[in-house]
Amino acid sequence: MTSLTILSKEGEASPSISFNPENTISDINPLIYGGFTEHMGRCIYGGLYEPENPNGLSDENGFRKDVISCFKELQVPVVRYPGGNFCATYRWQDGIGPKDKRPTRPELAWEGIEPNTFGTDEFMAWCKNVGTEPYLCLNMGTGTLEDALAWLEYCNGDKDTHYANLRRQNGHKEPYGVKYWALGNEMWGPWQVEQHSKEDYAKKAIQWSRALKLLDPSIVLILCGKDGYSDWDRYTLQKCIKSIDMHSIHYYSMGKGHYTNISSVYAAERAIQVCSSLIDLARCEFDLSPFPDVELISTKPKSAKRPTICFDEWNVWDPERAPGNKGAEELYTLSDGLAVAIWLNIFIRNSKDLGMATIAQSVNVIAPLMTTPRGVWKQTTYFPLLLFSKYMRGKSVSVHVRTETYQGKTFPEWVQSTCAVPKLDVSAAIDDDGWMNVAVVNSDETRSFSTQLAGIDKGIEVQVFALGGENFVATDANNEENEKIAIRESTWIATGDVYTFERLSFTLLRWKLSRSPKN
Repeated sequence: MTSLTILSKEGEASPSISFNPENTISDINPLIYGGFTEHMGRCIYGGLYEPENPNGLSDENGFRKDVISCFKELQVPVVRYPGGNFCATYRWQDGIGPKDKRPTRPELAWEGIEPNTFGTDEFMAWCKNVGTEPYLCLNMGTGTLEDALAWLEYCNGDKDTHYANLRRQNGHKEPYGVKYWALGNEMWGPWQVEQHSKEDYAKKAIQWSRALKLLDPSIVLILCGKDGYSDWDRYTLQKCIKSIDMHSIHYYSMGKGHYTNISSVYAAERAIQVCSSLIDLARCEFDLSPFPDVELISTKPKSAKRPTICFDEWNVWDPERAPGNKGAEELYTLSDGLAVAIWLNIFIRNSKDLGMATIAQSVNVIAPLMTTPRGVWKQTTYFPLLLFSKYMRGKSVSVHVRTETYQGKTFPEWVQSTCAVPKLDVSAAIDDDGWMNVAVVNSDETRSFSTQLAGIDKGIEVQVFALGGENFVATDANNEENEKIAIRESTWIATGDVYTFERLSFTLLRWKLSRSPKN
């Protein structure tokens, strides 16, 4: 966890960051650095898959080689597919077999046309090439349980059965062994084809999970949650807790100005905390039979396992700035890059509750990575992902931060009265090789902060990775011609205990501990 001492006014005291490598919180699940690819805009066609690329950038399978290189650089451990809203009308059977016989369908979620030239087998081959695990989202809109069982059999079946044999007939002898399966996407949403009530969804999810695990008991099933703090989350968890392994939540931060943009991210931290409590509530059942007049007397575990949270859609996204039905190609600013760094700090701070997180999305559509026929370029949001995925691993470390906070307008409005919005946002991690990593965002637009660091040995050499800073403004962005906002590397000899974090910056400090912590 991170605790805060709030400085109520400028100059009241020096900011400080205190930590002890011995004070670890929990393991950091590497699946929090997952990706997401949906049949939306140019994410698949022109992003992952472009067999007709005029500049030789695609391999013999039609996969963009430069995109694969970036996924490997990010060490993306798991990728969600094929949606998103897209999956609510998706027939997986349309995307297998000879490509010249695959049907073209109207695509209802994003008002497009789906050619189905990229489907299950292509995605599995792409995942193998990248070195990532697939995470498939089942169609619980127009799809049936029979369709879901058939897809699971096609992917994981190893017996002499129809869909397993169909996979073999299509040239894929060995099962894919898909571990992660989502029970629908945003089933609560009025924009969904076949929107469900929480009661109908919970009943359906229980029946589907039972059947799917009869076919393959090894799979991990992810319940369709909402934002983590809604009555949908409470109800579906209480009804389905014994049937699922993770509970998904979705949230996109956004804001019209820099500080509103930054403040919006803290709703996600509150969502994780509330959802964690709802999971604990759902794991208890109340035994009132001996005391009919007493409202609550005792509890006993309803579920031996404790599901984790799967934050499988998160990012900065303003749908007015980048409409989904027009491809959602956001141009991300430095402010957005700092927001993503805060998102990732939140994941590290709340690591005990997170089993997975997948940024929505990975290529072209509200994405850190953009393609052109000539190559790829990296948005401001790419670089925090790279640094976190590369270094913020192992165990989360408890941190205390003394900092000023932002006091103005927030989005959502309730953040202002519920969550502190610190000017210095911090997380820390110690990896398995004894490297200490401290990630700091200074979101102040005008002031750099000379900050006391309590927990770093004098004289030690510190690796410094920085993004943004004094030479930039919040609205600066990268483009195809100029990636002006990128990682700057340097070293710092900790001769004192004060480090200056530049305004509008994300900084990762990293050093090797002289001795490994006891835990």
